[in-house]
Amino acid sequence: MIQRQRLQSYNSPSFLAVTLLFPLTGFFIYGTYFDSNFFVGLAWVLAICVGIMVFFHLRLLHVFSSCDLQKQDHVERGNLLQEDLRKEQQIINACRVKIVNYYQLKNVAERLSSSLTLPDTTKTLSEQVNQFYGHDDLTVILYLFHSKTGELGISSSQKGQLEINIKAKKGDLFDQWIAKTMKPLLVEDIRSDFRFDISKFKMEEDRRLRSLMSVPLMIGSKAIGILRVDSSNEEHFSNEDIRLLSTIADLGAIAIENAQLYERVQDLATRDSLTGLLLKRQLLERLSQEMSRQLVRKKDLAFLMIDLDHFKRYNDTFGHIAGDIVLKTLGMLLTEFFRDPGDLIFRYGGEEFSVLLTDCPKKKAMKLAEEFRQKVAEQTIVLRREKTKITVSIGIASFPEDAQLKEDLIQKADQALYVAKAKGRNQVVGA
Repeated sequence: MIQRQRLQSYNSPSFLAVTLLFPLTGFFIYGTYFDSNFFVGLAWVLAICVGIMVFFHLRLLHVFSSCDLQKQDHVERGNLLQEDLRKEQQIINACRVKIVNYYQLKNVAERLSSSLTLPDTTKTLSEQVNQFYGHDDLTVILYLFHSKTGELGISSSQKGQLEINIKAKKGDLFDQWIAKTMKPLLVEDIRSDFRFDISKFKMEEDRRLRSLMSVPLMIGSKAIGILRVDSSNEEHFSNEDIRLLSTIADLGAIAIENAQLYERVQDLATRDSLTGLLLKRQLLERLSQEMSRQLVRKKDLAFLMIDLDHFKRYNDTFGHIAGDIVLKTLGMLLTEFFRDPGDLIFRYGGEEFSVLLTDCPKKKAMKLAEEFRQKVAEQTIVLRREKTKITVSIGIASFPEDAQLKEDLIQKADQALYVAKAKGRNQVVGA
């Protein structure tokens, strides 16, 4: 402690001043009393010292200036390095986000590829979009274009984990904009977007809408639907969100097309390509199921066998193409007439058709069959520019009144049909 105080006293300005004062005083006394020329030599020495000091001072200023420049250069390099590090960190974070997004897209693709039917595919797509963006307040809506009419219709709608009912079944003005332009749409706030007249937009009573993003589902140049996500908060979505939604929409479009193709293949396996009716093997499967169900419910089931009268005459007179037209017309009439829930229509084979009526007593079936026979008889068909008429013969059997087994039920209806044809055709006969 005492040694530190001594060092501090040696470094004080007063100590330095006293140290320099003693030799200067001695030089002054010596030059004054002993040698006057000593001042001249002292002056030269001082001049040389001053010159040396000026030189070193300038040299120090130059060194200090170089140091300042180097310091500024190092500071600038440090700032550039920090900026580079910041950009690198941003790139790393962006890569992490992309990796997570790509992983989620991989899961979406895997889930969609495991869905075969159209209902499962559309439901899976809505669920995956909701999980991808991870917000319970988001509403995911999937629209599909009707394959024949081209009209836009809602296929699925989901908010969070719940399915919700959307009143605009054919879409609102935002969906119609997508259907017209076939371009992605991002609306940060529907109240301030200049592209839409908000006065024409009716807000739905059960949900609040402020922002949305929507993209078309495209396969090449063919539009198959629209995928939309909306929120009750403004500025909820970004350009990156809609880019990811476009990628999901591409995956979804492929999955939906595959599901539609799968259903068409299933239809080809279960339905007649000419009339669109179910085939005979489907009749045998469904008949066993319906008989068991009706037995449990203690209800009646009616089975109709229908045959086109003099069908060979149409083929011989007008050709086989005309015969196909007659068969297709009869199939259309059957579909239009027997349209109650549970009614099943089949092409049994050739010019024979069959109808399965659940919860239908035999008496009611006889009445319906007679009404259908009259409707067919009144139908006019144009074959090779010639108007003609067709008639049908119908045999009816009932379960459990006429038969207990499906083979017996078909046989009883076929026998009744044979009787109707033997009596002159164009009539209805019960077993």
